[in-house]
This record gives sequence, C-alpha cells and structure tokens, in this order.
Amino acid sequence: MSLVSAFVPIWVLTAVGYAACRWGLLGEAAAAVLGRFVFQLAMPSALFLALSRMPLSGFAGRPLLAFGVSTAAVVGFGWAGASWLFGRKPGERPIWGMAAGYVNSANLGIPIATQVLGDVSFLAEVVLLQLLVVTPVILVALDRHSDPAGRVRARRLASLPVRNPVILASLLGVACSATGLHLPSTASASLTLLSGAAVPTALVALGASLHRTAPSRAEPAELAKPAELAMITALKLVAQPVIAYAAGLALHLSAPQLLAVVVCAGLPTAQNTFIYSQEYGVGETVTNRAVVVTTTLSLATLAAAATLLG
Repeated sequence: MSLVSAFVPIWVLTAVGYAACRWGLLGEAAAAVLGRFVFQLAMPSALFLALSRMPLSGFAGRPLLAFGVSTAAVVGFGWAGASWLFGRKPGERPIWGMAAGYVNSANLGIPIATQVLGDVSFLAEVVLLQLLVVTPVILVALDRHSDPAGRVRARRLASLPVRNPVILASLLGVACSATGLHLPSTASASLTLLSGAAVPTALVALGASLHRTAPSRAEPAELAKPAELAMITALKLVAQPVIAYAAGLALHLSAPQLLAVVVCAGLPTAQNTFIYSQEYGVGETVTNRAVVVTTTLSLATLAAAATLLG
C-alpha cells in the first residue's frame, strides 16, 4: 500500500489536467503554456535549489557506475532503435532515448526511495548524474536538430547554457554548491515558491496534452505506434533494471547497494521528458503516453525488485 500511495498524486494530477482540458477550463493552448512555464521558470528554480543544496563529494562510485551503465545502454539503444525499428527522424531520436532511460528521480523517486530503501542518499547521486550528464547530452542533441542547418556550431553550442534555462540553472546550482554560496533569504524564499509549482504544473500539462488532438508545430500527424510504446516500456521497466542488476553483480555490490541501484533503475519515465519534447516540438505523442504508461506499470517492477532483493 505504501508504494501505491507514492503513485496516487501523479495519477490524480495527470487526470486533473486531462479533465480540465476536456471540459474547456484551461483553453486550447493550455498544455503548451503550462509546459513553457515549467521549462522556462519553475523547473530551473527547482533544479537550482536542489543542486545548490546538494553536496558534490562522497559519491558511491560503484553503485553509481552500475546505474550509469544501465542508463547509457538503454538511452543509447532507444536512441538508435528509434531509427532502426521505427524510422524516426534524427531530431526525434534523442527524446525517444530519453523516454526509454531517463528515470523519474524527483517527485516519485523520493517517496519510493524513502519507503523501499530507507533513505535518499543514493537517489541524490542519481539526480546529479541525470542533471549534469544525461540532460546536457539530450538537450545539446535536441538543440542541434532544432538548428535549420542541423549542425553543432561552436558559437551556438557555447551559448546553449544562456539560451536554455534548465542547463543554466543546473550550472549555477553546482557552482553555488561548490563554492558554498548562499542566496539571500528573500531570493531563496521566492525561488522555493516558484519551484514548488514545477512538479504539479508539469503533471497537469501532461494530462492536458493527452486530451489535445491537434499536433504541435513540429509534431507528425500520426499518433505514437503501440509498438513504440511497448518498446519504450520494456526498455524502461525491464531492460534498465535488469542491466543495472547485472552491472551491480559484476561490480560486486552489497545487497543494499544492489537494491538501491535496481529500484532507481526501475523508476518510470520522468515527466521532464515530455516537457523537453514539448519545448523542442518533437516526439510529444510518444513521450506523454510513455510517461503515463510507465508510471502506471512501474509499480509492478518496483514491487518485484523490493520483494526479490529486499
């Protein structure tokens, strides 16, 4: 029952967004406006605060390596498989890979880690890995494909942190953590209020996007193929935790470390994936459904991991 309680708020807020859009309470552009608010303001605030307060030392090297191996394998296969298996265009492949291997380490990961693992210390390291390594790779690739020439230009790449609030906020947060810099209380309180809107607004935007019928500015007219959703779900909820388990065994992790790695790898697709796809106008029909499907089905994966390894 404790695992179920961690999922209920996600399902409820997604349903609220869908119902509000269906009943015409938010207007036609609700999903786009809410998504832009999260990407430009709320999410950067949340990331900055989280990283600025997170110590950058004392990482658990081998467990984090095992998790990183599973992430790299699944994101890489999803990235390539989007082309090989489903003929997705280059601009859609990064977001496809992200949907397959980027875990919901924040709003869902925290209650799950608390209830199953007893603490969130390893989850904090997963958050850092995703924010400082995986996210920049995905966003650089998306930025490249948003360029009309499809090239990575040195000037454009150098200006990406300034143009992308997620990367900029992450870098500033790391800098504050490394230097021990603290914001004035007024600024910190303001960012705390703004960051509190990130998760609920992203979930409402996700629900609203599920009702929207018209494709966005860059979205193909066809819906996500069932085979694509099945592949993403299998990669996220089966392949990633299995690879994490195998990597953990190869690295001789202890039983508690192995449980932490597998549970974190078995978390569902993060709603950030949908926010990024919406911002860049690629793969929205895939990501919004992937988030909902993997969140719904991940309960079985997490319960199995806790039972077998706990």
